[in-house]
Amino acid sequence: MPISPTPEPLDERQLTAAVAAANLPTLLMVLFQLTGDRAWLDEPFRPSRTKGMTDNDTGGLPGEIQEVVREAAVQALLAWGNGAPVAVPAPTGDLLVELMTACMGEAVPADYAPMMAGEMGFAEEEEPAPLTADGDLDFSVVVIGAGVSGLTAALAMKRAGIPHVVIEKNAEVGGTWLENRYPGCGVDTPSYLYSFSFFPRQWSGHFGKRKELETYVQDMAKEFDLLSSIRFNTEVVSAEYDEAAQRWRVVTVDAHGNRDELVANAVVTAVGQLNRPAIPDLPGMETFRGRLFHSARWPEDLDITGKKVVVVGTGASAMQIVPAIADQVGHLTVVQRSPQWAAPNANYFSPVGDEINWLMTHVPYYHPWYRFRLAWINNDRVHPSLQLDPEWTGEGSINVINDGHRRFFTRYLEEQLAGREDLIAKALPTYPPFGKRMLLDNGWFAALKKPTVDLVTDRVAAVTETGVRTSAGEEIEADVIVFATGFLAQRLLHPLDIRGRGGVSVRDVWGDDDARAYLGMTTPGFPNLFMMYGPNTNLGHGGSYMFLAECQVRYLVDLLRTMAERHIGAVECREDVCAEYNRRVDEAHERMIWTHRGMDTWYRNAKGRVVTNSPWRVVDFWRMTRSADLADFVVEPAAELSPSA
Repeated sequence: MPISPTPEPLDERQLTAAVAAANLPTLLMVLFQLTGDRAWLDEPFRPSRTKGMTDNDTGGLPGEIQEVVREAAVQALLAWGNGAPVAVPAPTGDLLVELMTACMGEAVPADYAPMMAGEMGFAEEEEPAPLTADGDLDFSVVVIGAGVSGLTAALAMKRAGIPHVVIEKNAEVGGTWLENRYPGCGVDTPSYLYSFSFFPRQWSGHFGKRKELETYVQDMAKEFDLLSSIRFNTEVVSAEYDEAAQRWRVVTVDAHGNRDELVANAVVTAVGQLNRPAIPDLPGMETFRGRLFHSARWPEDLDITGKKVVVVGTGASAMQIVPAIADQVGHLTVVQRSPQWAAPNANYFSPVGDEINWLMTHVPYYHPWYRFRLAWINNDRVHPSLQLDPEWTGEGSINVINDGHRRFFTRYLEEQLAGREDLIAKALPTYPPFGKRMLLDNGWFAALKKPTVDLVTDRVAAVTETGVRTSAGEEIEADVIVFATGFLAQRLLHPLDIRGRGGVSVRDVWGDDDARAYLGMTTPGFPNLFMMYGPNTNLGHGGSYMFLAECQVRYLVDLLRTMAERHIGAVECREDVCAEYNRRVDEAHERMIWTHRGMDTWYRNAKGRVVTNSPWRVVDFWRMTRSADLADFVVEPAAELSPSA
């Protein structure tokens, strides 16, 4: 059944103040749903197309038209608060497509309607009843990791009545947002998009910082009473499939060195792609007299005030660290491995504001429409520009749209670094925009211009007792060396020792950097083993991983429910199904930007195959993971188990 907000009396003064701060395209959709008046969908009220990744709060409308919309919204909301019925409580199908298109000022494909109808609460799906009410179901699951993926899986299994235990190596939940504590750490996806669909939050900033995100994830675990199912300070050493028993035997070790073995029907890995730091093996590292560490292991007791700091890398972490510490250190040297494209966003440091948060909580339909706008701007809207045009001959781009992005971002970079031709020459990428992860300018260019900051483009060849030596022979003094050098993203499931049928290791099947799985979640030879954030599931074109986690969990829990209900002992992805899926993945990537040869990226393995990123639109993956089809698996009925098994 569709979700209808409950009317509540609204204070006119408070409402007027809040509406004055509202995003106009969002407010227009609220106004249409409340009144059903189609005039709000046409000129002169139709919003302009959003440029770039901005919020387009005014909708490009003249001031007098904005005031007409805001005043009409106040009156419609006051009437709603006093009991007036909603004219269009649950737009779906063609009407929803029309509204999405009007809201964005550009065409939104019709295949988005089913996904967004569910996301926005216009076509709520009924949850199936839990498998058991008394917890005595003869079926269990081990989940490895209590970050975003693991908690999403734990909640879905709790609601489905599937017994499970979560193994977490840290003392608390949080995953990425618990472990990464470097200065400036935060999300580069808007807060109101980077959040669970089922757990709304009033955010303090448009782009949440680490502590707020850590608290949000921990609050989610507490709200849904997930902590009792988690074993903290415990790490999984190995997991081996017992073919006779149709069970996984999972060996763990706790902080005191105590080993334990868990036996479960299925294992879900939720260890992430960006979890194990990648640190270059450089000569002399052991001789350095100062502090040396990876950005994801930033020491709690580190005081950088007045220190000479070297940051190796210019990726996402470095781009947050450098502006955050540039005014604290004595001198900062940034060693650039390759330049990065960075997009402007006026709201990066802006607080959300009490008025906006009030709208999210009290105004019907405002939150879902605002979240939809963020999803479209930050997700699939850019996907067509990532496709290679075989006839395109432009330099530094792959098609006409991508070339427009290149020209826009180039102008922005040149404006930000005006007067520093030396920095422009170093910082301007030669590869196409979005070829690597697109970053947001959070003061990066301003930091590079500071007199206490140097940008070096020669690689680090060695670490000395007092700093680093570059490939050009330059000695750079340092008290602190920070390796912002990314993660072992291509070595999925590292360092877990996972063995499937016949004791075959997943490393024997994948090698170090060539992981393959059906839907990124299951692979032949490893029955009842399921992965979250597995191969080819990273959102390279932008968006919220939390949404992707919800998609994966829906599929996995549907499959686990089916196993438990039908007394299935094992499901193993068919070889032909997995091979065909990965053929399509690779074929799609050959037509996309991430196989462009003019750059290095952690998306690709040593042979050039894209291992981490999904080639699909978000809506495509949503559709593929709606439910699990047993025809894709080799299915074994449950074996009769001896008491020992």
